[in-house]
Amino acid sequence: MTNSEFEQIVGDFEFLEDWEDKYRYVIEEGKKMPTLNESLKVDSNKVNGCASQVWLHFTVSDTLYFNGDSDAIIVKGLIAILRKLYNGTPVNEIKNISAWENLKRLGLDDHLSTQRSNGLKAMVERINSIS
Repeated sequence: MTNSEFEQIVGDFEFLEDWEDKYRYVIEEGKKMPTLNESLKVDSNKVNGCASQVWLHFTVSDTLYFNGDSDAIIVKGLIAILRKLYNGTPVNEIKNISAWENLKRLGLDDHLSTQRSNGLKAMVERINSIS
């Protein structure tokens, strides 16, 4: 199962040839994301294991929705990409989504620093802990 919004990103990434443009795209996705209210930037929403400050706030019923923020613009863009991959997913199907297989389709696995990759892994683990 993949989200059509995420598939749009995959298509856009195939069109973009150089990584400068792809990084700019990721940053723009982060800028388009709704702002996370300052009152939600609390320890319980903080993701440990990220080099930068990262907060994810979940709204869960039968379906997962989350918003997030970071003090690093590229990380905020990565949160936006994860939102497009996961938001709207029934909670019992979260574990059926392989973040790594999907992100590999974007080539991010080869183009993120070790610190960013570890932070991304921490965010995915937090999302998977919801189910």
